[in-house]
Amino acid sequence: MRINLSVELTDGSKQEVTASAPDLVKFETVYDISIAKLEKEMKLTHLLFLAHASLTRQKKTTLDFEAWTETVESIGVIVTGK
Repeated sequence: MRINLSVELTDGSKQEVTASAPDLVKFETVYDISIAKLEKEMKLTHLLFLAHASLTRQKKTTLDFEAWTETVESIGVIVTGK
């Protein structure tokens, strides 16, 4: 399972981020919520956490979560067809 996210930063740049298995497991551990329930109980914090987890894992950011969120203008899920 993967969740594709679009992140727009305050500097105007955009990133497409894919949260994959390690990020989803981290999410479930931190929030004690099944990733399957995310659609019904989605919060902005959840999307930001997944994007940050993925970017950190890929070494594309060294900022901690709080500092990184200050660089984010908007975030959304990229819906793809099957």
